[in-house]
Amino acid sequence: MTDAPYVFAETRGQAGAPLLLTFHGTGGTEHQFHGFAERLIPGAHIVSPRGDVLEGGMSRYFRRTGEGVYDMVDLARRRDRMARFIAAQKARTGAGQIAALGYSNGANILMAVALEYPDLVDRMALMHPLIPWSPEAQPGLAGRHILITAGQRDPICPAPLTQELAEYLIAQGAHVQMEWHAGGHEITQGEVQAVTDFMAAA
Repeated sequence: MTDAPYVFAETRGQAGAPLLLTFHGTGGTEHQFHGFAERLIPGAHIVSPRGDVLEGGMSRYFRRTGEGVYDMVDLARRRDRMARFIAAQKARTGAGQIAALGYSNGANILMAVALEYPDLVDRMALMHPLIPWSPEAQPGLAGRHILITAGQRDPICPAPLTQELAEYLIAQGAHVQMEWHAGGHEITQGEVQAVTDFMAAA
């Protein structure tokens, strides 16, 4: 697999400003959270890549063989490629700090990157993540600030797996915040506010 360029939306920030990346959910585009991100950290560089895997015509960041069943070989390749993309954007913008938010499939690629390259992203908002495996210990996550938002009745990202992810991250020494709502896979206003407050502290 070659490192063909991602299609991405960009808002140029001020010199020395943080870099904020957004990662859409399955079927989304680079525009799903880009406008929202522009309001989160004033003056930041905003970069939003589009997933280049198609599943039934819907964009994703890595392949899967069924609901909640990931192609782990493909995930590893695309995780590494995304890490290179993030590092390149940091170098290009000159940003000293990197924050990121991802929803569903976007949260999963972001978390996969963090598990292998923990020093790359400083602050992460994971909206409805699903990590259906037991990650190895990653001490490099110590001190990272991570927000997880989720639905207690989410049929795609079951609450027990979300809780397991939070407990894993806490065990690695990450600073973890949780925002639950009573519904499913939809994004609620409470989540939007939680992400807004979380990024405002960057």
